[in-house]
Amino acid sequence: MGSNPVPATIFSFSVIYNRAYMQIYKILNQGSFSKDDIATLLSIHNDADRNTLYKKAYQIKKQFVGNIAYFRGLIEFSNICAKNCLYCGIRSGNTKLKKYEMTTKEILDAMDFAWKNRYGSVVLQSGEISTPKFVDKVDTILQKIMDTTNGEIGITLSCGEQTKETYKRWFESGARRYLLRIETSNKNLYYKIHPKDEYHCFENRVNALKNLKEIGYQTGSGIMVGLPFQTIDNIADDILFLKNIDIDMVGLGPYIEHSETPLYKEKNSLIPRIERFNLALKTIAILRILMKDINLASATALQAIDPEGREKALLAGANIIMPNITPTKYRDDYLLYEDKPCTGEDAVLCKGCLEARIAKYGEIIGYGEWGDSKHFDKRKNSDK
Repeated sequence: MGSNPVPATIFSFSVIYNRAYMQIYKILNQGSFSKDDIATLLSIHNDADRNTLYKKAYQIKKQFVGNIAYFRGLIEFSNICAKNCLYCGIRSGNTKLKKYEMTTKEILDAMDFAWKNRYGSVVLQSGEISTPKFVDKVDTILQKIMDTTNGEIGITLSCGEQTKETYKRWFESGARRYLLRIETSNKNLYYKIHPKDEYHCFENRVNALKNLKEIGYQTGSGIMVGLPFQTIDNIADDILFLKNIDIDMVGLGPYIEHSETPLYKEKNSLIPRIERFNLALKTIAILRILMKDINLASATALQAIDPEGREKALLAGANIIMPNITPTKYRDDYLLYEDKPCTGEDAVLCKGCLEARIAKYGEIIGYGEWGDSKHFDKRKNSDK
């Protein structure tokens, strides 16, 4: 008796799958990606193909930046914001938000924890305001950090759009990195997630990034993945935008809704959270393959969806982790999105938890190192 024939449907599926795999394999071994190539990689849905993408990204990460995770102690020092972004929990229009601003002493105490625990650097993050009082306070804090640590700790700022003069002033006082997320490089989508007024201008955002680069900052930007109205083509364009402006570091994460925002009404149109999570990891991996030596942050929002989300991002190409060292009494008031993890963990618990999980994934923590963007070093040297 002859062997049973393979059902035609199984054979057809096998052929289709193999062709798709060969296409992905071919794209991953190219020197560069077209927009269509990026869209194809972003559209991968099965575990095997995603793991092929992540493995390629991790190989490149190890080759160009090593399997080291650099700690950036995150200090969310103020949730006061002049902007009213439609997706953000600390937007100016959220009347239920309890406003706070840490004292200079509280900020320096948090920084001292980072310094004594050999974190290479800290991130000072706040809402977006540009009053003279705010600019002066940040300037004073920068100078005090530099004096206290003898310039031994690296400082990243994430304080939104400012004038070029303010950026210069903060740079001269010791800040060396600046993160200003574009959120989306598509102008039409930008105005679907921001009010269209004098406080929310797409061109101003792009110009601010250019100013930061001109001044000499290691310049970072990033996007949200899985936004309402967002398409795969939009994300492909975002990736190319970040590459074309020659960014030094990227912070991106999945969009997670907040009930006190106008965009919350679109929640039923969103793709499931796990799909947003996977899409964010794919975006990280593609960026690592395209921009081999940039710094890529593993966003806390990933952990809001998957308990080990930040560690999984390390295996997809990320190399920066930002343990939250904000005093716990403020953390519930800095909710950009809902279900933010670790709001009840103090800095010591957060450090120990991350150390154990990162070690489990075979990564090394770069204690006592600034972890500067190698891409920035190359870009700076090429300008000489």
